[in-house]
Amino acid sequence: MKDLVTDIKALQEETLKNLQSSKAMNTVRAYKSDFKDFGLFCVQNGFKNLPSEPKIVSLYLTHLSTKEVRLSTIKRRLVSIGVIHKMKGHYLDTKHPVIVENLMGIKRRKGTVQKGKKPILINELKKILKAIDEQNIQDIKKLRDKSIILIGFSGGFRRNEIVSLDYEDLDFVHEGLKITVKRSKTDQFGEGSIKALPYFEDSVYCPVTILQRWLNISKINKGPLFRRFSKGSKLTNDRLTDQTVALLIKDYLNIAGIDSKNYSGHSLRSGFATSAAESGAEERSIMNMTGHKSTEMVRRYIKEANLFKDNALKKIKI
Repeated sequence: MKDLVTDIKALQEETLKNLQSSKAMNTVRAYKSDFKDFGLFCVQNGFKNLPSEPKIVSLYLTHLSTKEVRLSTIKRRLVSIGVIHKMKGHYLDTKHPVIVENLMGIKRRKGTVQKGKKPILINELKKILKAIDEQNIQDIKKLRDKSIILIGFSGGFRRNEIVSLDYEDLDFVHEGLKITVKRSKTDQFGEGSIKALPYFEDSVYCPVTILQRWLNISKINKGPLFRRFSKGSKLTNDRLTDQTVALLIKDYLNIAGIDSKNYSGHSLRSGFATSAAESGAEERSIMNMTGHKSTEMVRRYIKEANLFKDNALKKIKI
């Protein structure tokens, strides 16, 4: 009997390790960040945060709804609280009526159409590239930054996917470039996927051509694809962070005369999806590139892209 108890404890420990390993590291960090905010709310109000209970979680969601927090963020916080409980070996019923019905009420009162960050579309993309060219910095830095921007946009990459790329993930072929994404947010089992970027007619905006130029000038032939420069402007072997990419995007937006407050590191990815939809790309084709598993987000991009297509107002002649 004692051995059986020991085995069960060992199995519980292994199960917790498996649960923790099932999520990508960036996803786990996001869950922990969300849970930290929940923990602060509990401390301030004398509640226990782990394990918590549905009525406390519901109060927290109401607290968020009274602030300038988007409904999508509130839902994400709920998921994070549930996941952290599971990872720590606790059960929390996130489908409890007190939570579900409260969320429905929040949804009705706040509405679902909320203004998010803008996508970087073709016009903004060209302005950013022009701003990079006009900077008084070394050509090697210009090529790195242009490669990040163009690859991020053209492949519909997430920031963490961009910085996780290695030279070994690249396969230059006659038609363009095949990039292996070893793991992503929606690929929790690490099965990997391949994105194909064709050559553009205009080499100035071609992600494949610019990336080749970056590889040639940097002499990178293994390891991290996008690396940081030292204070002495020497290229290091250190991989860039996703936060650095987000700051880089915002900096160049500001330099280009575009208010960066309206954009985020996600704007390259959403910009690709929206631009592709505007150009008539099919839903499935967009999802194949971005890696979205659900059609909900992609359909939102398509809907926004089509706002001025077949617009009823166009039929009115004044």
